[in-house]
Amino acid sequence: MAADYFIPDVRALARFTPDQITKTDCFRSERLFTGINCLARGQSQKVHTHDGADKFYLVLSGKARIVVGAERRELSAGAIAWAPAGLAHGIDEALEDSVVLVVMSPPPGGGK
Repeated sequence: MAADYFIPDVRALARFTPDQITKTDCFRSERLFTGINCLARGQSQKVHTHDGADKFYLVLSGKARIVVGAERRELSAGAIAWAPAGLAHGIDEALEDSVVLVVMSPPPGGGK
């Protein structure tokens, strides 16, 4: 079986629900996890930490308020946020209707 190393347009994987954030895995190995988080206006992701893993959020579309540590910033398409291991982070609120974020970190299970 051939490995699938490419996704021609990750935005085609975007799915939105009125009740909660949706998450879709893109790639996963022993060393890296990449996925997309999709949020409708007003939705959020609880602020949390990963003790042994850094995390990145890359905004593909829309605008969201991202929390890293004590800072909250409104980020739009093209912006990226980095949360070092152990620092609280999350999505405070989606400020537009179709927010799509690429998330990158070591695979789930290493943090809390």
